[in-house]
Amino acid sequence: MPKTLTEIRSIARSHTRTAINTLVGVMKAKDATPAARVSAATAILDRGWGKPVQALENGDNGALELIQKIERVIVHPQNSDSAGV
Repeated sequence: MPKTLTEIRSIARSHTRTAINTLVGVMKAKDATPAARVSAATAILDRGWGKPVQALENGDNGALELIQKIERVIVHPQNSDSAGV
């Protein structure tokens, strides 16, 4: 029988200490490749402090311009099939 998402999360979380210790071991291992050490260090920092916020840039001044339009259209019941609505 398939396990529920909650059960899978619970099982994964029960191995958190071992997983973190493994990441620390890779990060500190002198014979690990630099890429593996950086990857382990990044994973540890992300779990402890969260992923860093990434700035979004757009436009001439570097600020991202977001435009959101919300339009409310009120249609009279007798004219519900009017053109443009």
